[in-house]
Amino acid sequence: MAGLSFQALLFVLLQILGHVACLREVSDQQCDCYVTNDTGKSYFTTHSFFDFRALARYAKVTRPITDPHESSEASETSDYFLDTDWTNVWGIQQWNNSDTVESGDVPVLLVNSPNNIYIEKNTDANPSSDTFMTMRTLRFQHYQSTAEFESISKAYHFLSVRMYARTIGAPGAVTAMFTYRDDGDSSKLTSVQESDLEIRTMDPKNKVQYTNQPSYSTKGNGFDIPQATRNATTPIQADWTQWSVHRMDWTPKDTTWYIDGQEVASIAFQVPRDPSQVIFNTWSDGGEWSGEMAVGGEAYLQVQWIELVYNSTGNEKTTDKRDDKTARLLPNTRREGDAQSCHNICSIDETQKTGTPVLVQGAASRISDRILGLGVAYVWIPLLLATFLI
Repeated sequence: MAGLSFQALLFVLLQILGHVACLREVSDQQCDCYVTNDTGKSYFTTHSFFDFRALARYAKVTRPITDPHESSEASETSDYFLDTDWTNVWGIQQWNNSDTVESGDVPVLLVNSPNNIYIEKNTDANPSSDTFMTMRTLRFQHYQSTAEFESISKAYHFLSVRMYARTIGAPGAVTAMFTYRDDGDSSKLTSVQESDLEIRTMDPKNKVQYTNQPSYSTKGNGFDIPQATRNATTPIQADWTQWSVHRMDWTPKDTTWYIDGQEVASIAFQVPRDPSQVIFNTWSDGGEWSGEMAVGGEAYLQVQWIELVYNSTGNEKTTDKRDDKTARLLPNTRREGDAQSCHNICSIDETQKTGTPVLVQGAASRISDRILGLGVAYVWIPLLLATFLI
């Protein structure tokens, strides 16, 4: 009995070693597609990684701009946000909500400013990075200065997006990561398709809101749609003021959210259907949802890195709100595919180096799958070793 237990233990150990030995780091050019854990048979064709952890040459906390017009017209805070690696994918926003303030829908003027997105030195007691990106919102007497960047493309069609981030600051703000599509019919709430993660700084630090929008209906006297939203509790070690990996997987069947690898919410109701943008923001408009920040208050979304694997329709033209004539396709993307078109399958979940994929299944592995029915190819390594050692 003891011998069998030892053999079993040794087999498990060898299997793990075999697994690790076969997961070699590769470049994105060597990957035909990507598969993520906990998303079943959803395959993604493209990988992007934005790393803010070692950007000391760009680090500078910018001085707030008190005038709303000057704040909107401010330049980017460093050359990092002018480099094509950034500008081909993301557009920093400058729009405001003066129309909804004038209509009486919200009480506070919101003005997005490039001045509120900057690289900052990490001064934590035991810093896990040299720097991070900060998205700031702060309340002046007559307006709320906010931050937002959106994907240039509106062609993302299912994805897994993650950020290693934390939210800190005064009550009355919202920090968010979400997909968004608006078909332009303002008379219909259903013209908006959106899956979002929202942290409200007026909420308890262990609560995060997850929604497939719209979350309410205007029929009759109006009512909430409880199936569309979850107010989830964070894992015990990961309230939203702590550095954590916040992840959202949007697939055809549902949207699922994770914190540090632990599933915290999943919604199959009202899943977005069509190609969309990806948006990050930090904001407040004094309304019921965000709450009203006290004058002089500030809040921050601080991000060490952003990572995506995604599919694209490959033909959806896109625009940057700063220039409606700007139209681009997603850079470096391939068309949507399935497992049959993926000879080299990679993972961003199994890697030991964030941002660098590993090969989990190649063409040789697919052949062994068909012949032996053993799953991924690394299974035969511990079997062979066990033959000689047991």
